[in-house]
Amino acid sequence: MDTHAPHGQSRSGMSVPSVVSALTIAGSDSGGGAGIQADLKAFAAHRVHGLSAIAALTAQHTRGVSAVHVPPTAFLQAQIDACFEDFRIGAVKLGMLANAQVIHVVADALEHYHPPVVILDPVMVATSGAKLLEDEALEALRTRLIPLSSLLTPNIPEAELLLGHGIPDTAAANEATDELLSLGTRAVLLKGGHLFDGDTVVDRFADAKGTKAEFSHHRLPLDAHGTGCTLASAIAAQSCLGQEPVAACEAGVEYVARALALGYRPGHGDVLVLGHFGAIAPA
Repeated sequence: MDTHAPHGQSRSGMSVPSVVSALTIAGSDSGGGAGIQADLKAFAAHRVHGLSAIAALTAQHTRGVSAVHVPPTAFLQAQIDACFEDFRIGAVKLGMLANAQVIHVVADALEHYHPPVVILDPVMVATSGAKLLEDEALEALRTRLIPLSSLLTPNIPEAELLLGHGIPDTAAANEATDELLSLGTRAVLLKGGHLFDGDTVVDRFADAKGTKAEFSHHRLPLDAHGTGCTLASAIAAQSCLGQEPVAACEAGVEYVARALALGYRPGHGDVLVLGHFGAIAPA
């Protein structure tokens, strides 16, 4: 017996709302501050239904990561298929993808399902500065995923890896947005938190149509965890709510700033975890 009902209809034949969902394909953070956990919190804060396909499992807390496990790619594929087969997905957010094999599986799925929006947060550099991706995986990210992305959201060290040169100052950051666009993405939000040029952080937006924008906010003296995950997820949620890329990026930057101000320390480490609930802008 077929137990599935078409979209917009329950098994009893009654009409039900057809909501738009956001899917995160990323790593799980057992400490609850980043990765899948941060993504789902951001989706929920925006009142967007959140889906997840876990590409890596980490054992971590506020003081560091002790272990990483990458599930078989067939299981990752099964998670992605399950989400697309039953939900109307308005945006996909990509986070930690541990190796080239995982990247190719995700890229194949995106090419098959054609989601309307893909937000790529290229998780390549640890907070310590350590490189997280092997050269083969970095090349797969460049050639397979970036051309499929609607928006690429690197921080400065990640952009430096992608471009193969340093970004030491504001002038270099302005030029880097155009260089990143040349890799094939439709738009770039280059995060400026690693450029220490004053009390203001500037995130730079550029798209293939020639649109440019800057989003500025006061630098807070905080060591925070999960800001990049949260920003990309907030932008994905805003996209599900119908916002165009520039507006979605601006709203995402503002959301992260408010979540930082509401941050707290749940563990023994000094790392701040974002306060998601209450960070959404009032209607």
